[in-house]
Amino acid sequence: MIREAPAMMVRQKFGEILNEVQYRRGRVVITKAGKPVAALVDMALFEKIRRLDEEFERMKDGMAKAFAKVSVEEGGALVDEAFRKARKQKRTRK
Repeated sequence: MIREAPAMMVRQKFGEILNEVQYRRGRVVITKAGKPVAALVDMALFEKIRRLDEEFERMKDGMAKAFAKVSVEEGGALVDEAFRKARKQKRTRK
């Protein structure tokens, strides 16, 4: 379950909130002046997020290298074609 908690409350009840996250796999969005500023999640979820972030960076770097010599126009055309093919495949699978 995801719940919101003001920063002041988190400061006052940090131990309780930490136990909620650690043992009950709770998720807490910390707010300041009603706006979300941070989140507390258990380590398993954090590790998944970290791995996804690292994989995204590797993919982004690979794409940048693969398309380094491709113009913006050519790249846009390639992306458009890939989307058209993917949509066509999706329609034929239904």
